[in-house]
Amino acid sequence: MVGLQFTLEWSDMAWRLGAAAAAGVLIGLNRGERGKAAGLRTTLLVILAAALAMILGNLLIPTHGKAADSFVQLDMMRLPLGILTGIGFIGAGTILKKSDLIIGVTTAATIWYVSVLGLCFGAGQFALGAAGTILALIVLAGLAWIEPILKQEQRAILEIVIESGDRSLPIPSSEGELRALIQSSGRRIVSCDTDVERVGDQLFRRRFVLELRWQARRRHNLTPVFLKDLESRPGVTRVTWQVIPTSG
Repeated sequence: MVGLQFTLEWSDMAWRLGAAAAAGVLIGLNRGERGKAAGLRTTLLVILAAALAMILGNLLIPTHGKAADSFVQLDMMRLPLGILTGIGFIGAGTILKKSDLIIGVTTAATIWYVSVLGLCFGAGQFALGAAGTILALIVLAGLAWIEPILKQEQRAILEIVIESGDRSLPIPSSEGELRALIQSSGRRIVSCDTDVERVGDQLFRRRFVLELRWQARRRHNLTPVFLKDLESRPGVTRVTWQVIPTSG
């Protein structure tokens, strides 16, 4: 069986690496100006590594198809597939989980995506690589303006502390009133923890910790009006409102 012959000139390799670098710069600048972990240098290194791997695969094509007793038996697809697997480990390292908050998923997806673009340019598929670059910029830059407009689930922790001589005294005058007050603002109570401790001979401190959820725009995190109502209630010593950041 006669081996396949394929000649790749230095000028061809230069064009492929140059196109990959240009795509990496465009995507890297977009991520870098937003302060993301995968900035200009990261995307450049990833996309150039993928392009080099694909070029190497093209250069090794003449060694493919040798006789069965030849010492060279190569599967050209293993090289780009190995690159994608390795990039997957890098992307996994950018994903962080803190409690229920997960960040870095878009960064990981960007790293994996630019590696695919590198394979496209490394294989000489300039039109496909250019189309992929344009799509990436539309997703990363264009949709970044749309996301703040869309409503998504918001979360917050509300803490209420009251001191009273009555151990069983709820807030404001009943727990049902408290829930009605919060739900009237469009927020729902997901969980409610309470504890009571003695702070004096006839003084008790009761603490409520509530997790609230509601639908709103990402940047619409104004302090709810009902907090002032709670703060003005007799016996209430502290009202704390903490918005839990959403993942992105």
